[in-house]
Amino acid sequence: MRTVAVVGSSVAGWRAAQELREQGFDGRLVIIGAESHRPYDRPPLSKEFLVGELQPAELALGSEQEEAELAAEWRLGTTAVRLDPRRGAVVLSDGTEVRADGVVVATGSTRLTVPGAEEAPGCHLLRSVDDALALRGEVRAGARVVVVGGGLIGGEIASACRSLGAHVTLIDGQHVPLARTLGLELAPLCLEMHEENGVRVRCGTPATRVITDGSPVTGVELADGRVVPADAVVVEVGAEPTTRWLRGSGLKLRDGVVTNSGCVTALPNVVAVGDVARYLPPHRSHSIRSDHWSTAMNQPPVAVRNLLAGSTVEHYTGIPHFWSQQYGATLQYAGYGGPKDQITVVEGSLAARRFVATYQRQGRTVGVFALNMPKQFAVHRRRLVAAFTAAEPVGARSRP
Repeated sequence: MRTVAVVGSSVAGWRAAQELREQGFDGRLVIIGAESHRPYDRPPLSKEFLVGELQPAELALGSEQEEAELAAEWRLGTTAVRLDPRRGAVVLSDGTEVRADGVVVATGSTRLTVPGAEEAPGCHLLRSVDDALALRGEVRAGARVVVVGGGLIGGEIASACRSLGAHVTLIDGQHVPLARTLGLELAPLCLEMHEENGVRVRCGTPATRVITDGSPVTGVELADGRVVPADAVVVEVGAEPTTRWLRGSGLKLRDGVVTNSGCVTALPNVVAVGDVARYLPPHRSHSIRSDHWSTAMNQPPVAVRNLLAGSTVEHYTGIPHFWSQQYGATLQYAGYGGPKDQITVVEGSLAARRFVATYQRQGRTVGVFALNMPKQFAVHRRRLVAAFTAAEPVGARSRP
């Protein structure tokens, strides 16, 4: 290959670019990114950065020397609008195009929203460092902050805003936030942490619109007609993979870009990594999409090796895992557990808020969750990885 285009300049794209050089690619490398910023770390945006413990320069994923060593051509501040595999071209929103022999799709995901949110001054979708800076400028002691969405990022934002002295209301359409992620036995603990730290939680009724009345945001309306007053609103109701630009390209799209176990798409000179990739783990019987930082970091070495080889010579075997920090507590999870799995506390206790719990399905451990026990979590995670590596697939034998 003489030219490789990496479409996406967040962590997955950055790692892919690094791997291309580390694995011996010495041709033209083009990195395309929608933001004008060089690659930076996003997880701190809802935690340390939001409370002012980090500054923008400290988020950079690479040093000046590392960026120089890439010898890459940067096309930042423009988005990819079409992939034309017949001509080997990535068409950009500014009317230009990049001709490439190989393409790494790392376009991540796009935040979902509620009506009125994007037009309302004082309403934020925490997608970028600029969004986080704008929110940081509005969160102060006594401010009324409404967080729409009780997932992990929404919980982190609520925690950060409370630490700054804001009056926080958390809205979630589920009766218990995080129930689909952690299960009904463990999710209530996160709900209790919010309430114990002074956050008002409104569950079971989704937000329908953000109210502005022609001025900065004044509140959030719920499906039952109630209005929650607000000086600032943050919407974190989920995300969808950024794949619209790939329609008509010949790639298979189904809640992401469908790949095999090596992150290779239907076009052998196109691979997909990170949030946007729906891949088939060798130890599973159906495809998954993992929108966690760890996946974005760990998939690129495999994907790049297969891209440069021109075929699938290596499989991605990583187990999805994530962590979160809220109200001084550390939450960690790994595996493929679901809300219907049997949950067993294997170390510590729920009452003490220090425990490790496993998820069991068909007599096998499929996931592990820990609250405030990081060392013990690491041990159980290693056991889980070893068990999945040695085991046969679990569940229905469907294919993507």
